[in-house]
Amino acid sequence: MSGTFAFDTHRFVKNLTQNGFTEQQAEALAEEQVTLLNSNLSTKQDTAALQRDTAALRKDVAALQKDTAALRKDVAALQKDTAELRKDVAALQEDTAELRKDMAALQEDTAALRKDVAALQKDIELLRQETKKDMELLRQETKKDIELLRQETKKDIELLRQETKKDLALIQRDIEAVKSSLIKWIFGGLITQGGLIVTLVVALV
Repeated sequence: MSGTFAFDTHRFVKNLTQNGFTEQQAEALAEEQVTLLNSNLSTKQDTAALQRDTAALRKDVAALQKDTAALRKDVAALQKDTAELRKDVAALQEDTAELRKDMAALQEDTAALRKDVAALQKDIELLRQETKKDMELLRQETKKDIELLRQETKKDIELLRQETKKDLALIQRDIEAVKSSLIKWIFGGLITQGGLIVTLVVALV
């Protein structure tokens, strides 16, 4: 059998490029296919081999189409995962911003607290010094008051002793006066009684 086999290279290249082959690959395969067809048209066995090769090629193309579809599916899933990842990254960035904001506020509050603590410590130290000073003044004043009270008490005791001594002297003088008056009264009574007795005796004689 001889002659030229009618082969549509344009449709062949178009079909290959639509199924994932590059144009250069498709044209190279088309040229090889034309060469193969033109060189093997002489026998049915070559034609059968060509048909088998074509079937294998179609099978490879189908597998490639299947792989391309799976790849597209994987790419779509990857794009979806990437979108979710970007969304998660955006949420994480937002949370990080809030965390940084909270950390800044916490640092500000901590600085203010440290400032307040320092001021409180300063006030406590001033109060301690003032209290120590007041206690020392109170101690000195108390000591002074005790000394004054001791001196005043001693003076009062001395005055009381002198007044008591004076009162005792007055009482003793009064006792002496009463004693003298009593002796005079007794002596006067005795004289009077003696005169009465003498008068009575004279009268009786």
